[in-house]
Amino acid sequence: MIAGFATVDDLPQISAPDIEYALLAPLFIIAGAAVLGVIVEAFWPRGTRFLAQVVLAVVSIVVALGDTIWVFQDLKAVEGSRLARGQVAAEGALAIDGPGVFTWGILMIFGLMSMLMFAERRLEGGLSAFTGRAADAPGSAAETEAIKLRVEHTEVFPLALFALAGMMLFATSNDLLTMFVALEVLSLPLYLLCGLARRRRLLSQEAALKYFLLGAFSSVFFLYGVALTYGFAGSFKLSDIDAAVSNRTDGENMLLAAIALMAVGLLFKVGAVPFHTWTPDVYQGAPTPVTAFMAAGTKAAAFVALLRVFFVGFGGSSWDWRPAIVAIAVITMFLGAVVSISQTDVKRMLAYSSIAHAGFLLVGFVGAYIGTGDSSRITSVSSILFYLTVYGVSSIGAFAIVTLVRDSGGETTHLSKWAGLGKKSPLLAGSFALFMLSFAGIPLTGGFIGKWTVFSAAYSGGFWWLVVIGVLVSALAAYFYVRVIVLMFFTNPVGDGPTVAVPSVLTTVVIAVAVVTTLGLGIIPGPVLDLAQHAGAFVR
Repeated sequence: MIAGFATVDDLPQISAPDIEYALLAPLFIIAGAAVLGVIVEAFWPRGTRFLAQVVLAVVSIVVALGDTIWVFQDLKAVEGSRLARGQVAAEGALAIDGPGVFTWGILMIFGLMSMLMFAERRLEGGLSAFTGRAADAPGSAAETEAIKLRVEHTEVFPLALFALAGMMLFATSNDLLTMFVALEVLSLPLYLLCGLARRRRLLSQEAALKYFLLGAFSSVFFLYGVALTYGFAGSFKLSDIDAAVSNRTDGENMLLAAIALMAVGLLFKVGAVPFHTWTPDVYQGAPTPVTAFMAAGTKAAAFVALLRVFFVGFGGSSWDWRPAIVAIAVITMFLGAVVSISQTDVKRMLAYSSIAHAGFLLVGFVGAYIGTGDSSRITSVSSILFYLTVYGVSSIGAFAIVTLVRDSGGETTHLSKWAGLGKKSPLLAGSFALFMLSFAGIPLTGGFIGKWTVFSAAYSGGFWWLVVIGVLVSALAAYFYVRVIVLMFFTNPVGDGPTVAVPSVLTTVVIAVAVVTTLGLGIIPGPVLDLAQHAGAFVR
């Protein structure tokens, strides 16, 4: 020290963070591809930019999926835990465990299928489903010029990759600050994507604005809950929060307020009642490929984050939050099933169907069956992972079919225009009927096995009466699914009937994969169920 000044040696040493790059590689691949996509957007020639963005998105997702499989197989069992596999990484910010990495895998599959839908150009005369220039006012001369010049919004691919990276981060966040950052990373690109439809642009922009405003409110609720949780526990890490909750002697009101506020933010993302109001409007107005991406990916990431927060962080207070979640599950199932009956738009009907499915997933969630006894019985976590897999693939397949039923104005989503679709295109109508039967939970479809798993977990957790309600609501929900099938096959078409566009191989592959997966998981569910069971429990 010289004249009262500290030298470098006297200063406290800050150690470099220890980052497990091998474990986090799938996340880095997707995030890196998103950044590279922005660079491609800036410097790649416009003539081949669309193809370059498609190749970059698809290749990065395929590589990340392969690495995700390697990471999942290499997860080590946690000492002292019979079910948990994996470890806490990135200085405690992320939990790379079985459920999280399994979610990465299904997110990669959903993302790959969605990117193929994003890349479809045959349905709009050689252009994608996205507007050429978002800044052009609908119906303006500038928009007409963009269409004439065949301008395309290739930014949608890096935006989707950023959203996918946010979903992956959201599902594996181990502290609340990281989870909030992930929530914004996955949400902001989706707000933009919802407003970029080539057709019905005013409806699309309205959907984007509603999603943005309501999403901002939900994020504020979540962040306020994070602040109260920190005030109660003195930490953002879920394991520290769990210790504070389990050993609490006072601060009960602050804890309950924190749980309630965080629940609002998370239940908004899964589309549970009463935080569902954005869902039908956004599903209807957003470009259909974006709707498919949201319906599958956002719900999967948000449900796993919900499980992680409430099972790991607030597990010691389950008797406080479980009654409220039970009530929300019942209301969500019932409202989604009943309101679907009155819908005349296919996309709004699928939106309310997704709300009903959120209720069914919450049935497995509130059961909170951990599987401490018989290891052969399905747990809450594994049942929800399997259900998310089935629902996500079937939803993407259903929305892919929606893009093919068209008239002179583009997609025709009014149910009356779908009358007689079975006579016009039996194969397409049959595929859509299969997805409807899966949503209804009819045997020999993946949806039946999915509902059986969540009901089984709830029953094992002692909520047999909730299972009875779920079965009754499933029977009610089957009405509007069967109604669509009757409309397609046993109703005479109006006028010349629906027009079915011929898709490229991209959309054809998406529908074929969805059909095979929906049937396969209904007939031979064992391999995926075993993987979900092998995922185990969350690490702490």
